[in-house]
Amino acid sequence: MRPSGVYDTNYIQAQALFRTRVDKWWTWIIIGVLLLVPLLSKEGPLGLELVSLSVLNIMTTGGILLISVTGLNLLLGYTGQISLGQAAFMMVGAYTGAVLARQTSISFMFALPVAALAAGVVGLAFGLASLRVKGFYLAMATLAAQFIIPWAINSYRGDWVNLGKGNPLPVPKASIFGLHISSNVDEYYLVLVFVFLTAAAARNLIRSRVGRAWISIRDNDLAAEQLGINVFRYKVLAFFVSAVFAGIAGALQAHVTRSVTDTSFTLETSIELLAMLVIGGAGFPLGPLFGVMFFMVMDRYVVDSLNEILQDELPKLLTFLNPEYIPIGLPHFILGTLLALFLIYEPRGLAYRWRILQAAWRLRPFSKA
Repeated sequence: MRPSGVYDTNYIQAQALFRTRVDKWWTWIIIGVLLLVPLLSKEGPLGLELVSLSVLNIMTTGGILLISVTGLNLLLGYTGQISLGQAAFMMVGAYTGAVLARQTSISFMFALPVAALAAGVVGLAFGLASLRVKGFYLAMATLAAQFIIPWAINSYRGDWVNLGKGNPLPVPKASIFGLHISSNVDEYYLVLVFVFLTAAAARNLIRSRVGRAWISIRDNDLAAEQLGINVFRYKVLAFFVSAVFAGIAGALQAHVTRSVTDTSFTLETSIELLAMLVIGGAGFPLGPLFGVMFFMVMDRYVVDSLNEILQDELPKLLTFLNPEYIPIGLPHFILGTLLALFLIYEPRGLAYRWRILQAAWRLRPFSKA
């Protein structure tokens, strides 16, 4: 909903990234804050400790997840194709980037596009299933990627780096034009640059002819085909682009954590990425951002606080439970309960609620929302 009196008079205004001056200024303010956050940490040039390194690391991890969820949003939110193998595509990007960094002298700036392209090609192969199946059956087809890809990588991993299954693969420091990415601040800025690039790329894709074709397929693929849209071509393209985003996220994670292990890209990770998108709001530009923020806050702060309280009180209330297993299963139980309650009371996601609040603010004082 646009503010009263703001109308598009030409195609340039209709295709503008910033529809109003308020949107433009708020975007630049948020970008400025994100750029200034590391300067307030201990490793910043000012030597301040207003922002702890743990918070900086959480934001770095959140940025990597945001890139992957943004790719998943293009596939599920805008094309309507569900995938349960996003973590597997991240694994392809992570191992490709790690092997290139260890076995060759290729710079990080060249290794990352290769890793993203490798993940995209693998995603393209599994996207071929969208020609025949959809919905639940497509989810099962993409679930196969989550089992096949780790098995294939672990089968040949020993030949590459002389390491067995389950062992971490060390990754050297990333180097960009001779500059080594070594500190937490450097890693934060590296991830932030790619967050901006992928967000801009996703936003422009949605505003393009490809994005309009994706949306039409999501709404009604039969009607889209009758209008002359090559449905299969655009579905496979969505899988490719989504996997490319996942490959970028995986390569960044490999260089930030300085090691890669198959336990970081499990089925649970794919389900968490899907949950982040559903919570944030599938099909909304801000959906991935809200979903990642909500999940990170819940997982790192709310769940830990409730876990400390319930570990002491729960055995007293439920005497039939074995106290030894409570610390293991309680965090998953709390997080699952919170997610279930959220989906019951806010099924369309936080981004949809944000739009409702924006509309209520613009329509004041006539709205009671």
